[in-house]
Amino acid sequence: MKHVTRIQDLGPEGVEAVLSQAAAWKQKDPGAIFPGKLLGMVFFNPSLRTRTSFEAVMLRAGGHAIVLDVGSGVWKLEDRPGAVMNADRAEHIKEASPVLSRFVDMLGIRTFSQGGGDEEDEADPVINAFRKWATVPVVSMESAREHPCQGLADALTLRETFGTTKKLPVTLTWAPHIKPLPKAVPNSFLLSAAAAGCEVRVAHPPGFDLHPAVRAEAEAYAKATGGSITYTHDQDEALVGSRAVYAKSWGPTAQTASTPTDVAALLASYSGWMPTRRHMAKAAKDAAFLHCLPVRRNVEVADEVLDHSSSRVVDEAGNRYHVQRALLAWMRGGV
Repeated sequence: MKHVTRIQDLGPEGVEAVLSQAAAWKQKDPGAIFPGKLLGMVFFNPSLRTRTSFEAVMLRAGGHAIVLDVGSGVWKLEDRPGAVMNADRAEHIKEASPVLSRFVDMLGIRTFSQGGGDEEDEADPVINAFRKWATVPVVSMESAREHPCQGLADALTLRETFGTTKKLPVTLTWAPHIKPLPKAVPNSFLLSAAAAGCEVRVAHPPGFDLHPAVRAEAEAYAKATGGSITYTHDQDEALVGSRAVYAKSWGPTAQTASTPTDVAALLASYSGWMPTRRHMAKAAKDAAFLHCLPVRRNVEVADEVLDHSSSRVVDEAGNRYHVQRALLAWMRGGV
């Protein structure tokens, strides 16, 4: 039984297999590859692209998706071992996960960071509880630590745009926001790009470091694939000559700010990091712009970047469908 709740479940070889199959099936539809199969999708948090793309995959492939929204028609779920359940969480994942496994062939889980800090996000307690107690394959639809399907879609978009990801110079740049955001998406872009052999430059202000375990994992992938990773606090330096610019906001490390007000002020102080055409002009002439969406226009990214012909954000979102179809097939042993 193959779970995919993190890029580590695939490794560079699995990433390559999924990307190659996604590209092939994008050119020639494989038809009903999941006849009569059910994907149960458990959402702790909102979704637009993830929910729609997974449902579309199952329906077009001859299967069906069942959507469950936690706290809205479904009991609030407890994940903590040994919890005294005397509050509003009426059911434990220890029962919910194996019960759902009796009804469906695969489980998809979407659970954001709960705001407990970098170490809690690294432990990824909710999705790992589902993974521990499920008796069917579990796929991440984003968790506290990673968003692997987004990372795969990013890598497929790079491959389609430039023909290859090997030695491709790409920049992951921090961007401002009105609030601190989780690190799942930047983690997954870094891991996926490294697993695909890119030369990744990561630019962020001081105090916004990604978790050491994520960095170490990415370094191992880069070493295996001939890629590289560099880190800098100089955004302009990272952009020079880059073939792709991936912008994403993420929150500071726990030590950087003590209150929400401090964090908001800190984020505002870096407004100059918002990508504009001035920033893109520092990259290669054929540089593509990527973002996972949703995006706060003129806060996180300028209109002039999102609306420019170099923007690939809609293509990138569309590729969620193709990588997820290939990923589910890989999990079922079909790739």
